[in-house]
Amino acid sequence: MLAAGAGRRFGGPKILAHQGHWLEQSVAALRNGGCDRVAVCMGAAVVDAPPGVLAVEVPDWASGMSASVRAALDLAAELDAELLVLHLIDLPDVGPPVVARVLDSAAGRPDALVRAAYGNLPGHPVVVGRDHLAPMRATLTGDSGGRDYLAAAGAQSIACGDLATGADHDVPESLA
Repeated sequence: MLAAGAGRRFGGPKILAHQGHWLEQSVAALRNGGCDRVAVCMGAAVVDAPPGVLAVEVPDWASGMSASVRAALDLAAELDAELLVLHLIDLPDVGPPVVARVLDSAAGRPDALVRAAYGNLPGHPVVVGRDHLAPMRATLTGDSGGRDYLAAAGAQSIACGDLATGADHDVPESLA
């Protein structure tokens, strides 16, 4: 889970939002959606990870979202994971059924590159197969994350609009 940012537009690090409820909710979505291991990438704020969750500190978090994605890709490579699920902490309505649907579509495919879609809009979670870890990492800079790589490599979209809105909450007003 990517949660290293300062949340400037939100008013503070989202990992602290709602007394840690978003963190717990996102971890539950990943665990109950089929992930064997869960890690949280943190930086602007460092908190105790929930039990059984690996805390990954991202020292260069201020350089942009790509730092968190690189940390996640590096961890997946280190663990020799077949699949990596990238999820964001600020998607409170994305629950286990979304994670399960996207993950199931990539199961057993180290060449998988799959992302949830809400309507016609790409979203999260994103599943990155082992074959894409190094190539994706090589493209990451600044605050762009993996969007360009996913588009260039032809990531498969999995419709999830029937399960969630996929709306992220970048400003407090978005919660209204």
